Amino acid sequence: MDALTQALSSSFSVSGEANSTSAPHPRLAQYKSKYSVLEQSERRRRFLEQQKEKRLNYVNHARRLAEGDWTGGDSDDDEEKTQKSQRDEAEDEGMEVEQRKKLPRHYANQLMLSEWLVDVPADLSSDWLLVVCPVGKRSLIVASKGSTASYTKSGYCVNRFPSLLPGGNRHNSAMGKDYTILDCIYSEVNRTYYILDVMCWRGHPVYDCPTEFRFYWLQSKVEEVEGLSEIGKRNPFCFVSLTSVSCSTESIQKALAHEYSFNVDGLLFYHRETHYTPGSTPLVGWLRPYMVADILGIEVPQCPLTTKPDYASHQMQQILENKKTSTEVRPAENGRYELEHLSTPENQATTSNKGEGMES
Repeated sequence: MDALTQALSSSFSVSGEANSTSAPHPRLAQYKSKYSVLEQSERRRRFLEQQKEKRLNYVNHARRLAEGDWTGGDSDDDEEKTQKSQRDEAEDEGMEVEQRKKLPRHYANQLMLSEWLVDVPADLSSDWLLVVCPVGKRSLIVASKGSTASYTKSGYCVNRFPSLLPGGNRHNSAMGKDYTILDCIYSEVNRTYYILDVMCWRGHPVYDCPTEFRFYWLQSKVEEVEGLSEIGKRNPFCFVSLTSVSCSTESIQKALAHEYSFNVDGLLFYHRETHYTPGSTPLVGWLRPYMVADILGIEVPQCPLTTKPDYASHQMQQILENKKTSTEVRPAENGRYELEHLSTPENQATTSNKGEGMES
């Protein structure tokens, strides 16, 4: 049995990205993925240093997203890199893809994605912020030219509707000069877009602003728009901004014990100084609520969010019983990775939320 466990620990890999949330948490799954990377803490330091050196033209980037003007934009090589992931997502969602048509590329990979919080930062309580996230689908929202569009991570436009966001309907578009770009989590159950982050508001990009400022800016701007959190003729979906708290032990404990108006999916930990950078980053960490005690090593209140599901303690047993000897983890028929299924069994979800899950 020990030999089998050791073999499993070196054979499974869900993603080439370090600490990808597509796989179970490395410190709780009792096995390690097949990759060699720098320690998460060191990669955080490097990411912070690199963002100081980058001087990207976010004004032009935001304008392109808003206006759909990609003249002289991505190369054919960039398109090829996104084809497979886009096709996989379409198949996962039951969408029929005509192979002869070019899949969308310009709106793909625009969201900042998290990693599992593996190495707990020494400055967690002072330099990090916590956001409690609802169950839902990650969405890129672009309000421009009198219309609001919702895109998946892979760039598919899944809905287009009016909204009270600046530039989101023909009554407040200001001749196309106002546009808004948001990172949201869509809850079909609540018919609500929960705003996780802001990249651009009324034509002013904030990609290269620290997280703490973006969150403050988001809260203040959303409060200025009357009726945004209510369903109406010009606003068929609610837009509600998620709040952030400090990562002190007391704040985390209160956040876990709080009762929410939505079903909680997990916790995102943001470094206060990180800029909004599309793609996976170690400066944004992800944990399920029941993992807090084991990973952060703090005492947590006894409540529904901190109750460990049965599959958490029996995960390794499930892997041993269900895995074939293989050097890779292949998607199951329903498009979900086998290890992801073991991490979050489908029968644990409620019927109303079936199929939903935040793509962090």
